[in-house]
Amino acid sequence: MPLLTGFSRRLWLMPVPILAGLMLPLARDAFGVPSLDVRLDGDRLHVAATGFSFLNDKVVQRVKSGASAGFAGQLSLTTEPGGPVLKRVLERFVVSYDLWEEKFSAVRLGAARRALTRATAAGVEAFCVDGLSLDASGFSRDRPFWLKLEIRAEDPKEQGAVVGEPGINLTRLIEIFSRPARGQQPHWTVERGPLRLADLKTADRKG
Repeated sequence: MPLLTGFSRRLWLMPVPILAGLMLPLARDAFGVPSLDVRLDGDRLHVAATGFSFLNDKVVQRVKSGASAGFAGQLSLTTEPGGPVLKRVLERFVVSYDLWEEKFSAVRLGAARRALTRATAAGVEAFCVDGLSLDASGFSRDRPFWLKLEIRAEDPKEQGAVVGEPGINLTRLIEIFSRPARGQQPHWTVERGPLRLADLKTADRKG
């Protein structure tokens, strides 16, 4: 009988739903399917999306012509697939392109307004997604949960309604993500679960 290491013993004893939540991203990566990498930094959940690109050819062509492209993003947490949202974070960001430097720029328009300049398309996407971090304080470390990342291209008809004092109207954004995207509205979604805080990687801290 093969000798089990401490890590393999923990995998063997782990409940099947939790084990599936950990192993599914590996299978998705092998086939190029979008997946979420989740890490815990203090009490905040951060995600990075693999195989998930919202700066497609149409968007790139638009910003290279001198226009800007607006997006709305949401990261939500539920305790069952498709269940009621227990926690969420919303963000609005605008992407543009510098024709002279041939680089992308992005601005996150939430309360903590931040900007990125002279970036690649992949760098802009990572910057926008990283702004969607969830506060997990008070959530049980052993309770299974699911995460869902959604990005939607802004609908010109709704653009004015989502602009608030700090940059976004949160109530209006919640309403937008509470209903399906419009038929022709570009949107991107990726989910992962079940997960547990106790199983997640933690961010390295220096100093």
